[in-house]
Amino acid sequence: MTLVRWNPVVNFGNMHRELDKIFEQFRSDVQNEDVSKTLMPVVDIVERENEFSIKVEIPGVDKKDVKITIQNDVLTIRGEKKQEEEKKGENYYRTERSYGTFQRSFTLPSSVANEKIDASYDNGILTLTIPKLEEAKPKEIEVKLK
Repeated sequence: MTLVRWNPVVNFGNMHRELDKIFEQFRSDVQNEDVSKTLMPVVDIVERENEFSIKVEIPGVDKKDVKITIQNDVLTIRGEKKQEEEKKGENYYRTERSYGTFQRSFTLPSSVANEKIDASYDNGILTLTIPKLEEAKPKEIEVKLK
């Protein structure tokens, strides 16, 4: 049996190369992942004095492909971004846009008027305006001097 002297620099370099291979394989798997999976549109939620506002980015989604529901104080936005049909004779070099279904849900506070929610859609931005109930709005009390 031959004894081999342990060299931390060489052994660390081998371990470093092995870790690089693992991360490179992971990165490759992520890049080659099927893009027709569930999407997660980004949102902005703002609270104002009289209302909440939710803005959802869903570019490329037709208004008729979006459904908004409220059940048990949970607001749910569902939809689908449909893939364009490929045209014959066109050579695609890269396809990075995502297609598929999406869903976002938000628990509404009890201080909102669920029946008065307004929704509008413009340039790929869905805007929901959720008014607060009158009793939930802040009240200012005047201090009187005696």
